[in-house]
Amino acid sequence: MGYSLSDTEAIKELAKSYKISGETNSITTQAYGADPFAMVYGDTVYIYMTDDHYEYDAAGEISENTYSKINKIHVVSTKDMKNFTDHGCINVAGENGIAKWAKNSWAPAAAWKTIDGKDKFFLYFADNGGGIGVIEADSPVGPFRDPLGHGLIRRDMENCGNVLWLFDPAVFVDEDGTGYIYFGGGVPEGQAAHPLTGRCAQLGDDMISLATVPVVIDAPYLFEDSGIHKCGDTYYYSYCSNFSVDAEGTKQYGMTNGQICYMTSKSPLGPFTYAGMILENPEKICGLGGNNHHALFEFKGDWYIAYHSRMLEKNIGVKHGYRATNIDKVKYAEDGSIINITQTTAGPDMIGTVDPYTANSAVCVCQMAGTDAVPADEIGYGNMVLGQIDTGDYTEIIGVDFGDKGANTLCIKANVPAGTVGAVRLCLDTVDKDGVAAVVLYPSEENAEGVYKVALDKTITGKHNVYFVFSGSGYTVDSWCFA
Repeated sequence: MGYSLSDTEAIKELAKSYKISGETNSITTQAYGADPFAMVYGDTVYIYMTDDHYEYDAAGEISENTYSKINKIHVVSTKDMKNFTDHGCINVAGENGIAKWAKNSWAPAAAWKTIDGKDKFFLYFADNGGGIGVIEADSPVGPFRDPLGHGLIRRDMENCGNVLWLFDPAVFVDEDGTGYIYFGGGVPEGQAAHPLTGRCAQLGDDMISLATVPVVIDAPYLFEDSGIHKCGDTYYYSYCSNFSVDAEGTKQYGMTNGQICYMTSKSPLGPFTYAGMILENPEKICGLGGNNHHALFEFKGDWYIAYHSRMLEKNIGVKHGYRATNIDKVKYAEDGSIINITQTTAGPDMIGTVDPYTANSAVCVCQMAGTDAVPADEIGYGNMVLGQIDTGDYTEIIGVDFGDKGANTLCIKANVPAGTVGAVRLCLDTVDKDGVAAVVLYPSEENAEGVYKVALDKTITGKHNVYFVFSGSGYTVDSWCFA
């Protein structure tokens, strides 16, 4: 039995959007994601984030984010700085997690290294404030496994027991293949100007052991949030300043509370010399303050910073400390100093374009309105499809280049259960409920692969922003392409 568009539910109202069309920030609208860390692998940058998610009080109302229930790491990736693929949440800690010995998984850091001729991937995480664990995989998105069965960095280790907050790892693999880890935080009473709670150490060749005893980083007014990168022959250690910066500290170091500052060295283990403040508190962009967490990274010849803010929370209308990731451009002065970074909603310019003539994941989007990424298989993360679809929901993909020859057919791959009928409407450059074409989705024994096609009324050429607007519910969308 076939169906027509008249058999699908009419779109009376579009789902609410939580960011301006075409802008990068926040990089996710379907979920929060805090404490970002970036790992570049090939032509892709992977962003690993603390899985901020709502907590509720006894009355069922959203309550303040306590972080105490967070035991997953959210992963997204991008090739172009506008469209991000949602890889879902890695179930890291807890009795159902990969590292069952851990309670929480906060502030992830990731790195890859070629070991015995094979690329291996390592994801480090904070188990609350009491230690740092590591899991490993053969892919940036897993599946991950627990190689140790216990923490990598623990309080019973030399020069670690005196760190108030044994958390917030950052990792770095140098050109010679040597790995390093940076961590720590907290402000001992009376030591606001020099907390001495930052640490760094060389990792073992296996990336899951320490080769040296951790040494102290004397970062002025350190609070938390270690960061590390290398530009030229200089190592840059960065961190969040604490919330006890006095007038003398501001005069001496040019910082105030909750800002990202940095130090430099010619050695990965220091000593580091203070260099300046580079990112104001995220309150600057949205009016809602809080802690500051970041990662600086190079991608396709340019430098960027990933950091979290409460901008998405504000746009949703929630003000309880839930954070999402932003990305902005970073520039250096001729002397190697980092120029103060401007926080924006637009984010960086797009790199390249999207090829419409290959299969594109339905969860690779600039934004989702109403929909979410759901697991496509029993692993529960890594391979995701577009789900939680209702009438009026839509996705936005930026910078799709149809070229001069153009496209005349739209193909949608979907999983449509028995008794379900839906539709995907194609809109170009603006969300319009009528659109320029529509694919009707319905169950069919003859269509085992779940590929649905429709001929376009006219050939689409040139570069466009593409919107897919959905009717119906109860189905998932795997991918789309044009022919």
